[in-house]
Amino acid sequence: MTQNTTQSTPQPAPDGASDAALPAPKERRRLREAKAMTEKQAATAVGVTRATIRSWETGRTTPRGRKGEVYAKLLAGIAAELRQTEERARRIERAAVRAAQERSAARHHHSTSAAAPQDRTGAAPAQEAEPVASAPVSASAPVSEATPAPMPATPAEATPGVEPAVEPGVVPVAFSGAAVASLTPDQAFDALYACTAPALVRQAYLLTGRRALSQESVERAFHCAWESWPRVAVDRDPVGWVRATAHEYAMSPWHRLRRAHRRPDPVRGEQESPDGRTLREALLALPPSYRRTLLLYDGLGLDLPETAAETEASTPATAHRLMRARKAVSARVPELADTDLLHERLGALVRAVTVPEIASARAVRDGSERRAKIWTRAAIAFTVLIIGATSFTLATAPRQYDPPQSPGEQVGGVPTPSGPERLSPQDLRLRNMLRAAPMNGPHRLVPLAR
Repeated sequence: MTQNTTQSTPQPAPDGASDAALPAPKERRRLREAKAMTEKQAATAVGVTRATIRSWETGRTTPRGRKGEVYAKLLAGIAAELRQTEERARRIERAAVRAAQERSAARHHHSTSAAAPQDRTGAAPAQEAEPVASAPVSASAPVSEATPAPMPATPAEATPGVEPAVEPGVVPVAFSGAAVASLTPDQAFDALYACTAPALVRQAYLLTGRRALSQESVERAFHCAWESWPRVAVDRDPVGWVRATAHEYAMSPWHRLRRAHRRPDPVRGEQESPDGRTLREALLALPPSYRRTLLLYDGLGLDLPETAAETEASTPATAHRLMRARKAVSARVPELADTDLLHERLGALVRAVTVPEIASARAVRDGSERRAKIWTRAAIAFTVLIIGATSFTLATAPRQYDPPQSPGEQVGGVPTPSGPERLSPQDLRLRNMLRAAPMNGPHRLVPLAR
């Protein structure tokens, strides 16, 4: 009994790392999302992989050793920063309430003294300037000095001529955690569109080689995003959701049947280097699945599991496609056999492609709503048509079944009916005479000769 008790005693963690210094797995994830930090950023700060951070946050493994100490310090710093932000939010909220109370008191005083005489100079008493109180900051979505500034609410608020850059696979600050709650749906959608639409148009153009189709694909993806906005807004990666939808539409084989998209657009080489043009032609020569895999992995910097998930393939199949795509590109451009150089060239090509003119976010939202109305009215009209046809059929259908009569036909090959022969005139005279004679008597037995 003593031996079992001794063996069940927990041993201290190695390298001085203590589990008590770390919060619960769910709290770790909450702290990271409240900081608007992605798994990739947290993994870079600690010096581990994204899979390790995900494993620590789900509780499958426990941080140990030096990495565990760094992770504990990171979480402790985030927690301290959040406490400071919450305290600052409380102060701002108390100041806002106090200012509102002062404004209310000033209005009440002004209303009671409205009939009071003016001063000797004839000037009316100056009104108290209302202090501008900032909106109270939610404690669940703190914003610190180290946090990047959120994206503009609408494309019009963005800096003209400067396209906001978003790291592939990183969720913008305006769409992380509870930050969506501080924006209206229109503002959040406009911010997402202004941040990601130009980059998505470039990617679709590299995948298809058609500018009109790339613009149409991105607008169609944002139409779907606005129709499903309650689900997209709370997604962990709304940029990836829209990107996957745009790539799927752009790579659809049905576009080959459209006359306008049968052939790629001519190359506009005024802003494209010869190396970039060669790489783009090599990219368009790949099969669609290889082309998309190479763009996601080497062009956007996604890891292999994310690339496999977005292309809806297994990880081994995605790795095979990537190897074959790299081999095909290196066959056309031998200097790109180096994967680092390929990654650099492809990333530069994604950023260097000229973006065609795209519609505004409001026009996309209006187009999505108009498209939804048209489809809704078409569905209603089709339903009414079906109901009318069914009602007409029920009204005009017979109540019982009357089998049709078969038409008459001439029957041949039937023998004539047998019977006595036809009487001759002499036989008819004899029959009439017998009928006229008495029915009895001897003469009846011996007929008279004539």
